[in-house]
Amino acid sequence: MGFYAVLPYLATHLGSGLGMAGWLVGLVLGLRTFSQQGLFVVGGALTDRYGPRPVVLAGCALRITGFGWLAVAGSTATVIAAVLLIGFAAALFSPAVESEAAREAVRHERDTGTPRAHVLALFSAAGQAGAFIGPLLGSLLLLLGGGFGAACLAGAVVFVGVLAGHARLMPRADPVRKRERERGGDRTQASHTVTRTARRGRSSWRALFTNRPFLLLCLAYSGYLVSYNQLYLSLPAEVERATGSGAALGWLFALSSLLVVVAQVPLTRFSAHRIAPRTALVTGLAVVAAGFAAVPLTPAGPGGLLPGAALVVLLTLGQMLLVPAARGLVPDLVEDRQLGLATGALSSVSGIAVLAGSAATGALLDAPAPVRWAVLAAVPLAGAALAFTLPVGRGGKDQGTRAVAG
Repeated sequence: MGFYAVLPYLATHLGSGLGMAGWLVGLVLGLRTFSQQGLFVVGGALTDRYGPRPVVLAGCALRITGFGWLAVAGSTATVIAAVLLIGFAAALFSPAVESEAAREAVRHERDTGTPRAHVLALFSAAGQAGAFIGPLLGSLLLLLGGGFGAACLAGAVVFVGVLAGHARLMPRADPVRKRERERGGDRTQASHTVTRTARRGRSSWRALFTNRPFLLLCLAYSGYLVSYNQLYLSLPAEVERATGSGAALGWLFALSSLLVVVAQVPLTRFSAHRIAPRTALVTGLAVVAAGFAAVPLTPAGPGGLLPGAALVVLLTLGQMLLVPAARGLVPDLVEDRQLGLATGALSSVSGIAVLAGSAATGALLDAPAPVRWAVLAAVPLAGAALAFTLPVGRGGKDQGTRAVAG
């Protein structure tokens, strides 16, 4: 909720409020994504080393500081610094939460036989429940005349509550080290285990980044994240073109979040029993591509928002298919002790791709519409082609290992 009260309106603030050129707006948004997704690997490595709790709390504190800074930032340099801080904050707390969610999803699957995608879908739906409220909060503040600064301060206040909630409710014990102590016996043995884990750090990085199926998954996921970033760049430009203002943007983001809240769990329950994770990933990326292709083909509806709504609906449907599938494939492709690092690396590689492509996609804002939307549709299609080369994925650790070997 705190994130979506601010970020949907950042591009309009940078362009209309601060007068930045389109390529510079794209670059700033790319830097925001890179400082978040691109540095997930740092948060994942810190989570493996220190456990999730301290990493989550530090990330929340940095997010509060970043939103407060962005509220008063007026120059290009200060805006970029605040945006980088906001992104890095999520690079700390997001992989800590996501890796534990994936680990618990695998444990739940092993104990009950329920596909892990169900737990990960519930995780996505719960997050989108807050994302449904956030854009409406931001739109309300803008309509009341509070401006972009008020939205930033509202986001900071929300994260004060997030920080307090995690400090009060998050377990203090590192679950990985707890299991190692249980397996290792006394404290001396546990200490030796931690020492050996630290010594394995470099080899873990090397093993992860020479894991070809995992790298292919990262590249395929990059196609999705580059596309998703267009919700903050191309969609605001489309809404501005169609209606003359960004006031309706919050409602389109609310539509996206409402779709996830309502449909994520039943859609994943349906797909998890009928199609393999790789198929869900490929299909999701193809649906995302269809969303971009539909924009110039969709006739303008009431208020000119129908093309933008078509993009949001198809991109969201694709996201609901591919994100749980991609996250569910990670535990099949890497060792359990690398899960935090791998979760971070999945987003980091994607973040680097977004940084490389954001200035280019920002420059596309001035290109003819058919060219712009055709190029944007080609990105997730390329990701789908890469995803088709991945192991099918069958759910269990042993089965996933056999799929990789085969």
